[in-house]
Amino acid sequence: MKRPLYRVFGLLSLALGVAGAVLPLLPTTPFLLLAAYFFARSHPEWEARLLAHPQAGPAIRAWRDHGAIPLVAKRLATVLMGISALGGWLALIEPWRYVPLAVAACVLPWMWSRPSR
Repeated sequence: MKRPLYRVFGLLSLALGVAGAVLPLLPTTPFLLLAAYFFARSHPEWEARLLAHPQAGPAIRAWRDHGAIPLVAKRLATVLMGISALGGWLALIEPWRYVPLAVAACVLPWMWSRPSR
């Protein structure tokens, strides 16, 4: 009973991850990590294909094996969160202008505390 459910969740996560590659506010990597998790429990061939992907595979393996985030991803995320925080500050009204800054203040220290690969 769990396998079909995991497969559905894996496909949904994969679809959201692919959409996140194109849509600016939807993250890609967390959904691909979820897809790999669900495919590992429901369809190992699909998990192997995801891990063999030239762009997504190394990041998924680094997270799975070491809890690591690639240095280039950390740098890019820092720059993009900074742009988002500045854009939010300039474009949003009180009290919403603080939300992007608060999110970045919570996420960035955690992200930089993870090992780099």
